[in-house]
Amino acid sequence: MRLVIATCSVNYSGRLNAQLPRAKRLLMVKADGGVLIHSDGGSYKPLNWMSPPARMKVSEPDDQQREAGITEVWTVNADKSDDTLRILVSEVEHDSSHELGMDPGLIKDGVESDLQRLLAEQIERLGDGHSLIRREHPTPIGPVDILAKGPDGHVAVELKRRGDIDGVEQLTRYLDLLNRDPLLAPVEGIFAAQQIKPQARTLAEDRGIRCVVLDYDEMRGVDDAESRLF
Repeated sequence: MRLVIATCSVNYSGRLNAQLPRAKRLLMVKADGGVLIHSDGGSYKPLNWMSPPARMKVSEPDDQQREAGITEVWTVNADKSDDTLRILVSEVEHDSSHELGMDPGLIKDGVESDLQRLLAEQIERLGDGHSLIRREHPTPIGPVDILAKGPDGHVAVELKRRGDIDGVEQLTRYLDLLNRDPLLAPVEGIFAAQQIKPQARTLAEDRGIRCVVLDYDEMRGVDDAESRLF
């Protein structure tokens, strides 16, 4: 990866036209051909970029550009379209290249499948008298995350990392189908998540669906909730 801190202006032409006036920016040239232009704000998102596959050519400025203080012209062309990113470099403060090697990729922790597995192993978190029937119980519109047996009948559990109204609506559709099955009815609904938005909780409770907040760290044994001060 090549990292360049330079004063530059940028023009993008193709599916849309965009310009960045002259300013100091970070230019990233990746080994896969991608080029990204960053400022000191805006979090992770670049101001402009060219996605790979792409080809970059560095050329000398013409006379008019040279008179305007431009020292290099970077032209980045997309391989699969007519999009062009042109970077007019006036002054370079830093220029370095680094070999990063192969990246193993992002390993996600705390995804819904992890919550499902842990809750299936710790089904008592739903309350006394609960036992697991199966994970991924099939229905005509998709699998219910967990089907369990409760003190008063069957229980369908929908799991989310962050519980919102869409999750409640999804569980409502599952319950409508499951309660048509005489071998399962009555089926209670439980909406379980690490965080449940107030609007989702209100909708769930209005529909008779119980909400359960899950502490992922405690469930996997890396946090002792009973020893916390807050």
